[in-house]
Amino acid sequence: MKTQKNVNQIVIAAAPHMVGDGFRVQSTLPGGTRSENNRISPFIMLDYSAPNYIPPAPQPKGVGEHPHKGFETVTIVYQGELEHRDSTGSHGKLFPGDVQWMTAGAGILHEEKFSEDFTKLGGKAEFAQLWVNLPKANKNTPPAYQNLTKADIPVVSAGNGSSVRVIAGNYNDVKGAASTFSPVNVWDVHIKAGDELSFSIPANFNTATVVMQGAVKINGAEVKAVQTALFDQSGTEISIVATQDTNLLLLSGEPINEPIFAYGPFVMNTEEEIITAINDYNAGKWGSL
Repeated sequence: MKTQKNVNQIVIAAAPHMVGDGFRVQSTLPGGTRSENNRISPFIMLDYSAPNYIPPAPQPKGVGEHPHKGFETVTIVYQGELEHRDSTGSHGKLFPGDVQWMTAGAGILHEEKFSEDFTKLGGKAEFAQLWVNLPKANKNTPPAYQNLTKADIPVVSAGNGSSVRVIAGNYNDVKGAASTFSPVNVWDVHIKAGDELSFSIPANFNTATVVMQGAVKINGAEVKAVQTALFDQSGTEISIVATQDTNLLLLSGEPINEPIFAYGPFVMNTEEEIITAINDYNAGKWGSL
């Protein structure tokens, strides 16, 4: 029997902070890098950069070369242009609607900055970056990069201009664009004011709805811009009614019931594995850009 998946907490995003010299973001999920707070597993964090004007500059701003290990980063561009390079040799530009799904796995170096063209002209930028944990069995998988263009991502129309972009997982039997290591749904949802959309989520999945812009009622609970609704695992059905035009991410996934030990850009299972990761990075074992 289908039952409602109740909202059990509404999280207000942290105050904005800078990442690198160009990305002003707000952290929207609770601290998932500690085992005792791992209620959003397999998701670790989600930073949202609300629409803001980036003035022209002589050099691209963003985040310079830095390492990751043990998880995946998912970058979703809504406005503006980002450019990516990494130690696998991958290089690409992300335009509005594009998604970059990067598997850090055994260790990777990369940089993300505004593109040179965007830097010269300036303009509005808006994007989100999600971190997805890897199971212990896959933490040392070779690093990889999925460049998912806007055209690659299936869009399910929900009438009246509302829609669901299926970045990962399955929505109404439509398979998402990304390949994943554990069962996850990442749905980019756009709801027109007055519309109601329904979603079915497996009862054992952890689920979060991150509202970027607008306002909604989720199973009766009011959730506003830059707020996140967390749900009970029990129940399967979610109803979202938009009281304003709304953009949100609906995240759900099968929990990875393993210990987490995190340090900065490394997410492993034990302190010893973190020490190994730091030593390998310092020894230059992950290549170079």
